[in-house]
Amino acid sequence: MTYVVTDACIRCKYMDCVEVCPVDCFYEGENMLVINPSECIDCGVCEPECPAEAILPDTESGLEQWLELNTTFSAQWPNVTRKLDQTPPDADAMKGVENKYDQFFSPEPGAGD
Repeated sequence: MTYVVTDACIRCKYMDCVEVCPVDCFYEGENMLVINPSECIDCGVCEPECPAEAILPDTESGLEQWLELNTTFSAQWPNVTRKLDQTPPDADAMKGVENKYDQFFSPEPGAGD
């Protein structure tokens, strides 16, 4: 098992999860984070820290596309190991918006740290 970041993170990117991760397995895109499934130790400390509830165990049904997306982009985006002040100004308004992937996903990398 591993944890994955879903589209609930898109345009929220609060980064509270990054602060608590003991193995630094988060990678930063322009408007969302992903987890490297090979590096995640399945400890679960990140899941309750996410204000957008975007982090889920990959054992939940219907998360195959998110496991693939996390795997793909964690290999392309820079590692982020600490919470940065990069939360979008409209993050709270975007929290809870459904189906954000089709409308807002960006494959561009973030800055990392």
